[in-house]
Amino acid sequence: MGQSSPPRPPPDRGLDRAEVRVREGPMERLPAIPFWEALGEAERALLRRAGRVREFRPGAEPLCFEGDASTHVIIIMEGWAKVISPTGSGREVVLAVRGPGDMVGEVSAMFDRPRSATVQPLVNITALSVPAQRFRTFLDDNPQCWWPLMATVVDRMGDLGNRLRVHAGSDGTCRLAHLLVHLAELSLRYRPATADGRIQILPPLSQADLGSWVDASRETAARGFGELRDQGLVATAYKKVTVLDLPGLRGFVARCATDS
Repeated sequence: MGQSSPPRPPPDRGLDRAEVRVREGPMERLPAIPFWEALGEAERALLRRAGRVREFRPGAEPLCFEGDASTHVIIIMEGWAKVISPTGSGREVVLAVRGPGDMVGEVSAMFDRPRSATVQPLVNITALSVPAQRFRTFLDDNPQCWWPLMATVVDRMGDLGNRLRVHAGSDGTCRLAHLLVHLAELSLRYRPATADGRIQILPPLSQADLGSWVDASRETAARGFGELRDQGLVATAYKKVTVLDLPGLRGFVARCATDS
């Protein structure tokens, strides 16, 4: 069977919420609405019938392995996972996190390519696993669902471009601050800030994970967290980071951009 292709939108089609979210500016834009959240109830019911629910636990089987053949699209219902890939030296680098409603392996499965990264659960995960052929058939039968899928892909490309720009012009502390702004805004989607403005970063990443994400050594990451704590912007504990002052942290990132 040939590959599915997205339909052309009608000329008078307005922007839906998934598309609007990926067109905001690079510093202030929120991530695109997760694929699952952007679907209607009828569409979700069809996907549930096409797949099966699976459970993943930290330290056990990953959601997928880098290099494996792509046979399923996985949609996270509950929980958080990290997307990782090894460097040439064997060091593990965090590339992204995926949370409730996010898809894993959609591009690899759609185009029959090996998985480009390993996805490990950070907490217990409940996910819907849909065979790639059934997922393609679902898109053929429900062409309106191409738009949330495309919004997801475009958003992730934007994240990659933004990451490359930040890495090219900032030191370790500034890269770390920029990442924490992103994760704070992501976390606000699922849990509001406290009355005094504190935002707990929901993906339970270690400081080593966060350091690898911004290509910083453990020592550089430790110094960066120390500077941000000293300025009253964040608080840290074991696998827990709390942003104390998001406007202040945004201001710190803005000053980094001005100084670079």
